[in-house]
Formats: sequence, C-alpha cells, structure tokens
Amino acid sequence: MTLHEAIEKLLRQKGHAMTTQQIADELNKNGWYKKKDNSEIQAFQIHGRTRNYEKIFVRSGSTVSLFGQLNNKPKVEINIEPKKIVKNISQEKSRNFSSLEKNLMTEESFVNALEIDNLIPNVPGLYCIRIFDHNNLPKPFNKYLADRNHNIIYLGIATGSLKKRFLNQELRAKGHGTFFRSIGAILGYRPIKGSLTTKKNKRNYKFEQSDEKKIVEWINKNLKVNWIELDNNYEEIETELITKYKPLINLAKNPEALEILSKLRKECVEIANQE
Repeated sequence: MTLHEAIEKLLRQKGHAMTTQQIADELNKNGWYKKKDNSEIQAFQIHGRTRNYEKIFVRSGSTVSLFGQLNNKPKVEINIEPKKIVKNISQEKSRNFSSLEKNLMTEESFVNALEIDNLIPNVPGLYCIRIFDHNNLPKPFNKYLADRNHNIIYLGIATGSLKKRFLNQELRAKGHGTFFRSIGAILGYRPIKGSLTTKKNKRNYKFEQSDEKKIVEWINKNLKVNWIELDNNYEEIETELITKYKPLINLAKNPEALEILSKLRKECVEIANQE
C-alpha cells in the first residue's frame, strides 16, 4: 500500500477530517505504510503527499479531508470521567510532549537544508536545525558545540507560517530571521554600516546581498533540518526543548546561552546604526 492510499483508507475509516499530525500518528500505529528506513512517518510527509493528490484530498492549513468531508472538523476525544480528569490531563500532556519531541528531534528524520524549499508547509509549527559536522563552524563555536555532545544549533517557533518564518526568513534571508542574523555573524559577515539609521527597528540588521547569498550557500551545504506542525502551546514546548537541549545559537530561554554570540550580535547592531 502506498502512502497516499493509506491516508485515503484512514480518512474513509474515520469519516472525518484529520490534521497531518493525527494522520501520521495513526499510520505509525496501524502500520499500513512502512518507510524503507523503518523510521516514523512525519506530518510534513503527509502534507507533501496529500498536496500531490489534489483530486483525492482537500487541504485546509494542517487539516486534510477527502472530498465530501470538507466541512467535518477533526474530532477530539474527551475523557469525561470526573475522578480521572486531572490525572489524565497530566498524563496526556506528558505523552503529547514526548511524541512531539520524538517527531521533531529524531535525527533520522532530518533533511538536508538544500532539499526543503518545496516541502515546508504554510502552517504554524516548531523547527530544529542541526549541523552535519561541528568542525565546519568557525572557532571557537566548533569547540563549544563539541562540548555539548550533540549537533543541535537552533530551535525555533513559527506562530504563523513555517514557510514564511522558518524557510524564508531563517534559511533564505527573505526577511529578518534571528537564526540567519546569528549564523551570519558567526561566519564573520557584518551588516552595511549605517543601514539601520533610517529604520524604525534598530536591531534587525541585514547583510549585503552578496554576503546573504554566501550564507545561504553555507546553510545548504552544512545544515539539516526538521519541523513539526503545531497550532498551540508554542512557547511552552519551545522553552522545554531549549532548556533540555541547549542549542548552540539560541540566546533566549537558554541556560547555556553564549556571551560571545551576544557580543557578536551587539557588534552587528552597532555597525548597522553608525552614522
């Protein structure tokens, strides 16, 4: 059975629309479709596959239905047993976080940054960025990452659109991405002197277009990424993940935020605001 056949079968069985994450979770449980590497099906794969079969599936944000199910919203099961409500909410919250963490952080699910332009959905979610080889970071950042015993360099949220925030701003320099400004500074690039003097926002510096192109090329060569669709609890989940994994380039919420990175970003802001 192909993936789109499994999705269609599931939606017909359920009789209502489902989110891409719900579909992925159900297919991972029932085993109707198995990936060649035996890794779990991800929500973004459901998004990509259903997009290719517009005559079968109707999509609205992160929700998928079959024609004839368009007006049916995804069903949410509620446990109404009074004595178990508090306990079940706590247990369900823990299970949900573990599932989200596994779907986002499992390294086998990451994709080369070069290959994602047509994969990132236009829906809210969380994203994570890893580097293939920490030695490709300039000194001393390569050592700082090696000391953390992982290759995670950034975690972020897109409350509006993963495509706009994560893909365009953070990885492709189309806007003002926090990660893009940070990695650019780490790689040794600096903004144009005085480029923010006439701007209302005095902190969102940008690099020259030729430098932005070089940064994007470095990103495509050295980084791999993953993301999950999510429509609530962004801040809470992001905080837990940053606190646990301590990504190299995150400054906010990070118990091991790098002072050297803060100074680099401050230097860039000062250059961009020089008269």
